[in-house]
Amino acid sequence: MLRTNNVTMQFGGLTAVSDFSIHVDKDEIVGLIGPNGAGKTTVFNAITGMYIPTHGQVVLEDKDITGKKPHLITAAGIARTFQNIRLFGKMTVLENVIAACWLREKPNLFESILHLPGYIAKEKRSREFALEMLSTVGLLENADDISVSLPYGKQRRLEIVRALATGPKLLLLDEPAAGMNPQESYELMDFIISIQQKFNISILLIEHHMRVVMGICKRMYVLDYGITIAEGTPAEIQKNQKVIDAYLGVGDA
Repeated sequence: MLRTNNVTMQFGGLTAVSDFSIHVDKDEIVGLIGPNGAGKTTVFNAITGMYIPTHGQVVLEDKDITGKKPHLITAAGIARTFQNIRLFGKMTVLENVIAACWLREKPNLFESILHLPGYIAKEKRSREFALEMLSTVGLLENADDISVSLPYGKQRRLEIVRALATGPKLLLLDEPAAGMNPQESYELMDFIISIQQKFNISILLIEHHMRVVMGICKRMYVLDYGITIAEGTPAEIQKNQKVIDAYLGVGDA
């Protein structure tokens, strides 16, 4: 589904990510972990076109998408969430999802201005699909609420369902459990597994909450100072001394 070939991201004299190579297979949930500042979000930004890699290649289903604009990458089949929730704050829950649906409908400016039947039909389909999506993830009762008025956990779900509304093949989740209490984190694990199965998508997940990432990922990659220091199953990662040292430090003790 996705592979990166030796992706390097430099900012002036700073190398944030070096020779990063990863593959995510169809219907797979893969984790990307590492200490703060390891370069994880930079990897997401390079994959989704927010940054243009200094070197290397990003490939989606054998199609080179390196350096393409974010909206073209989204249209190609990659959607993402952000470390800090980025909802359309003054819009309702339903409007947030409808906004994502327009990527699928490809509205025509002329139709939109004149409110022609073609536009009205697209608007109706988008609304119906958005309501169906909200029902699927348990947010239908909040459809008319202003998005930022939702509890934190529901805002996270809304951001995820808005990404799903674009019709992705691959979903990138950047620390979805950040700020959640233990109960919310457990519910999130079930939620991520359920959407992967329901929508038949691949998921690449950044997460600091080890119980979450170890509980749902088939394979994991570990970054430290922009360099991949380990790859393997959760059980292998837990026992990897390089990973332990990266998180806990190396000292006389």
